[in-house]
Amino acid sequence: MKLLMHTCCAPCSVYCIDSLKEEAIKPTIYWYNPNIHPYMEYKARRDCLKEYTKSINVEVIFEEEYGLDEFCKNVINDLENRCKDYCYKVRLEQTAKYAKENGYDAITTTLLVSPYQQHEILKQQGEEIAKKYGLKFLYRDFRVGFRDGQKKARELGLYMQKYCGCVFSEEERYTKQIEKDKVNIK
Repeated sequence: MKLLMHTCCAPCSVYCIDSLKEEAIKPTIYWYNPNIHPYMEYKARRDCLKEYTKSINVEVIFEEEYGLDEFCKNVINDLENRCKDYCYKVRLEQTAKYAKENGYDAITTTLLVSPYQQHEILKQQGEEIAKKYGLKFLYRDFRVGFRDGQKKARELGLYMQKYCGCVFSEEERYTKQIEKDKVNIK
């Protein structure tokens, strides 16, 4: 099987790559994340993935599209559903398109490792998009290895981001602190 694996960051890829290798599957890593902001965060994640894949001798393809304007245009009217209505779809669609054009049989995503993502929606969208392109969606519930992958990523000194990727998810990580500050400022 020739597998193209959409990858959001190096830490999330650790367990996914290790797990697939145990199945004798060597994925090609595919970086396409126009939802990650601000630019320095995008760059830190991309550059860390570049170094990590080089260190483990795994092929990686970088599809550069920073995309803040396009992201904002597509999510601003429904921030609550931005992940399922835009972020997942745009990345899986581009992964499938690239896979089809370049002779891959299947796609998957490291987003399936995160207990913070909408797992069933990712699975459903992945299957639908892969089918549209005549590909297989390789589904794995990588969440069982999330903590082990994160631990290994820390041991390797990989850049560990503090939020999912978009500016709105960064704001969400501070929700409790923002509310606490509102009370304490009075």
